[in-house]
Amino acid sequence: MPSPVSQSRKARLDMLILQIVSLEPAHGYGIAQRLEQISQSVVQVNQGSLYPALHRLEQKKWLRAEWKQSETGREAKFYALTPAGRKQLAEEKVSGQGFRAPCS
Repeated sequence: MPSPVSQSRKARLDMLILQIVSLEPAHGYGIAQRLEQISQSVVQVNQGSLYPALHRLEQKKWLRAEWKQSETGREAKFYALTPAGRKQLAEEKVSGQGFRAPCS
């Protein structure tokens, strides 16, 4: 069974991802870059944590994914917030459980 700390980290990462894609759809690498940027490099998420989180959010129906051409011309899976994801993000913000980046 995952520890409470592990669950808390997953929940924080989930909320950070939802916050990022609430602005515009993004691919995994773009999400990782944005996390690092807004946290002033305090938060660095490796692929072994990011992609399972993206899949988890898809399974919860909080994100939807679509293959599109990226800015480099390569195909990439872009993630966008669903209405259910927008609702979850709003609930987290109201309850005060949402993660605030260190730079805010």
